[in-house]
Amino acid sequence: MTASQHGLDHHGLQPSGRVHWNEDGPTLLEHAIRRSEGRLTAHGAFVALTAPRTGRSPNDKFVVQEPGSQDRIWWGKFNRPTTPAVFAAMLGKVQAYLSERPELFVQDLHVGADPAAQMPLRVVTENAWHAAFARNMFIRPAADRLAGHVPEFTVLHTPHLQAAGKADGVNSEAFALLDFDRKLILIGGTKYAGEVKKSIFTVMNYLCPLQGILPMHCSSNVKGDNTAIFFGLSGTGKTTLSADPSRGLIGDDEHGWGDSGVFNFEGGCYAKMINLSPEAEPDIFATSRRFGTILENVKLDDQRVPDFYDSSIAENSRGSYPVDFIANNVPSGRGGHPQNVIFLTADAFGVLPPVARLTPDQAAYHFISGYTAKVAGTEVGVTEPQPNFSACFGGPFMPMHPSVYAELLMKKMTQHGSQAWLISTGWTGGPYGVGKRMSIQHTRTLLNAVLDGSLANVVFRKDPRFGFEVPTACPGVPAEVLDARATWTDKDAYDRCADKLARMFGENFQQFAGGCSDAVNSAAPQAVG
Repeated sequence: MTASQHGLDHHGLQPSGRVHWNEDGPTLLEHAIRRSEGRLTAHGAFVALTAPRTGRSPNDKFVVQEPGSQDRIWWGKFNRPTTPAVFAAMLGKVQAYLSERPELFVQDLHVGADPAAQMPLRVVTENAWHAAFARNMFIRPAADRLAGHVPEFTVLHTPHLQAAGKADGVNSEAFALLDFDRKLILIGGTKYAGEVKKSIFTVMNYLCPLQGILPMHCSSNVKGDNTAIFFGLSGTGKTTLSADPSRGLIGDDEHGWGDSGVFNFEGGCYAKMINLSPEAEPDIFATSRRFGTILENVKLDDQRVPDFYDSSIAENSRGSYPVDFIANNVPSGRGGHPQNVIFLTADAFGVLPPVARLTPDQAAYHFISGYTAKVAGTEVGVTEPQPNFSACFGGPFMPMHPSVYAELLMKKMTQHGSQAWLISTGWTGGPYGVGKRMSIQHTRTLLNAVLDGSLANVVFRKDPRFGFEVPTACPGVPAEVLDARATWTDKDAYDRCADKLARMFGENFQQFAGGCSDAVNSAAPQAVG
């Protein structure tokens, strides 16, 4: 246990109890079991329950409006402003609360595998398992660097401290307050560990563009000098498709694209566990049977065996583990400039083809749109597919206007000759309820053809609505599968649904149009009927 010379007094903390400095994962989980914070599965993974909040609390996230950053922030529903006074008052409560805890757990870590962009951080929490989560998710520095560790940003984490809602200037008992001036994050009133991870991702999304680095909510893998990045919202296959045993995994969720190439922000993975099976995702499934993995909101049977098909606790069950739990991980967490940029979507309308090639302007348009679709039945009253647009495939975590990130993406793609592709892992032959889910075998075959360059050599056709190019052939995939319209029995129904989705894209993009070039705006899909 190595304590930094940069003590907790720098954060206004005067601990009265024991402070656990930089303990390793196994030790932290032993503390968690001792403290009854969770329990072990039959296979040794640690299970924690976070109810009533089993996911992020976006309505409880605020950014301090201060002179140094306020003109760069994209203020709105994702970046709600708060005042320095509200932050200072909550900080006082958090400092007093943490100082009174019988035990505190401190982790000094880094974000960013590229030394040129690496940010030192600190997480101070009252729970051992949350400290273990932070240690899983971020980069663990060598022991000889800990004594001189000075965090650039610090997270003060109080999951059991509840705010007083409006009386404290926040919306509920939960809060996530970010102050770029103080370089401090306050998180409380929620045990969901993803808040810690995403708060740091938000910080990197602000700092990186100032250095000419594109921060990305994406996974990345590599084979030789062939690097690929995969953008996609939850449920689109981002983690599954990047965990290819024939390619090295750089990371599964958050990366930067700098002067030297792609690099992982993190030192771990945070995978969805719902419906996890050894057949579909053997590498990820194997992590669920290891001591050191933290499972959130996973149901156990009477023998303490996880039931990943049981969503009674949460649909958003998660697994956190160090990236080296994946056998083919890239230890450096770095790759070259990507030859291929993949946008994944689970199109529940059944309209988009399984693969399409994009121009740079189309890439910027689809990047800003960040499209996927919710299936019917996922929410009360939802009887047909619903579009889900999230700017840059990570809107809630983007402090700046999406055009800032899109311009960086286009610049880097042009500079390094990267090709963008749209891959739909959604429905074919009709919308959800009529058609069927795209075959994972077909998706993998098409993806492999993209990555090995063979798909670039076939004949393409231009889609009349979306403007992108669609291949007419690919070995191992029936030709009719490549043409979304051809898979529908009712062609007129396809045309109506395709026009409807094209209009939805346009309606969503209106909020961004003023900040984008004419070329990007002209990449919008156009209804034919």
